[in-house]
Amino acid sequence: MTEEHTYLELSEDNGTAHKYYEVTISGTTVTISYGRIGTAGQERVSTFPTLEKARAAAEKKLNEKLRKGYAPAQRGVRQARPVSRRTIVSSRSTAKQAPVLWRFDSGAAAFGIYVDDDRCMVGNQRGDIFKVTHSGEVVGHFSLPDGVKCLVADDFWLYAGCDDGRVYDLSGKIPRVAYEISADVDIFWLDVDDATLGVSDRNGRITAIDHEDEFQWARDVTGNDAWMVRCDADAVYHGHSRGVARYDTGDGTPRWESNVNGNVLFGWQERDSVYAGTGRGEVYRLAKADGAVEARYRCDSAVYSCATSPQGRFVFAGDDESSIYCFDENGERLWKLGTGCGSAFSMQFHGDRLYIVTTSGALACLDASPAAIEAAQAGQLPTATTVKAPPTLAAVAPSVELETVTYDGDGVIVECFRDGAKLRVRAVSDGFEASWNVQFPKDIRQPGARYVVDGLRASERGGFYRSYGEIRRLR
Repeated sequence: MTEEHTYLELSEDNGTAHKYYEVTISGTTVTISYGRIGTAGQERVSTFPTLEKARAAAEKKLNEKLRKGYAPAQRGVRQARPVSRRTIVSSRSTAKQAPVLWRFDSGAAAFGIYVDDDRCMVGNQRGDIFKVTHSGEVVGHFSLPDGVKCLVADDFWLYAGCDDGRVYDLSGKIPRVAYEISADVDIFWLDVDDATLGVSDRNGRITAIDHEDEFQWARDVTGNDAWMVRCDADAVYHGHSRGVARYDTGDGTPRWESNVNGNVLFGWQERDSVYAGTGRGEVYRLAKADGAVEARYRCDSAVYSCATSPQGRFVFAGDDESSIYCFDENGERLWKLGTGCGSAFSMQFHGDRLYIVTTSGALACLDASPAAIEAAQAGQLPTATTVKAPPTLAAVAPSVELETVTYDGDGVIVECFRDGAKLRVRAVSDGFEASWNVQFPKDIRQPGARYVVDGLRASERGGFYRSYGEIRRLR
């Protein structure tokens, strides 16, 4: 049986897209494969009653992609984006054991962590993201196409930066693509504030991307290996092998640069200060206003991660020898204890507990209360619970499929429309500014289509809305 193949690619030199779309007609069967260039991607197969109807359906799909800027190409000429993984070097701590309450093995080295009042989340290098309750019960599992670089929160929204170059919105039941990073950016870390995305990369560059997933600005620096990026309403704070710098959020105007002793491996922020952990075993607290060094926290080995309690009253650090440190805000070391489960790649403090994700793939909950630490230093430890995911827990993968519904009065109606070469989304329901665009997943936009979303929230900066919750297509 003769097969007909059409292969298209969309790859923008200064934009964000780097993906392919292939249609194969074999008799009355149409197979569509699509995804990031250089990856296996996803596949959909449809069967039609006649060859003519199969060809008509294939032509319709191809024309949609051509209108979006795809062009015929030869498979294999463009290559997959480069991917760098943080070097996993970890030895066993010689310090006394920390008071671990429970521990969950995610299955691979883990960088991503997010903790709030309701949940703890871990993202690992296999692309798995697990949701665990504070009592140690696994209640959710997302499966992304590639390794998870980080998990970052932005108000209601939670995002996962992935090695496939995409940033996934995890706020609904199904992961949706919120941003696609340019193919020449080898992502090291991400942060988001009010839908503005900051990206640090292997070459030391910092890039800002707006709510429409469009390039805003980028700055090259003298250093490289930029792990640290933190964003707030006014600025992007960027740490690399030569120091830390501040740039204005809107246009990237540089405001200050502060040298530190050693390459910056990780960062944290509070309202008035940013914290930079370095490869030479120190955490620096820098004033956001001018970059002045406010305090230094000295560890015994390279600092992989750091975090603080609210307002920076206590500062925590994890080193490459599987130790955890706690300091007071002025820099006095209060304690050092071993994790027992690898070096902490990321950490977060919440409610007298310190949560870490490690080189071994563990998500561990440590009791950081003064009484528990004092007991641990005396050799008295709680019995740590080993947490396991239930065998019936299904993994939810990203999808472009949408439920089709009839509007019943619940939710907000939005519409996709063409604006030159771009597809935009705007609110149709009453009570919203018609001239404001809506931040909306790119992969499910179809010109003329209408959707129902749970709600819209205005950006803090104004000028656009952000959709949240579930998305359904309107009949």
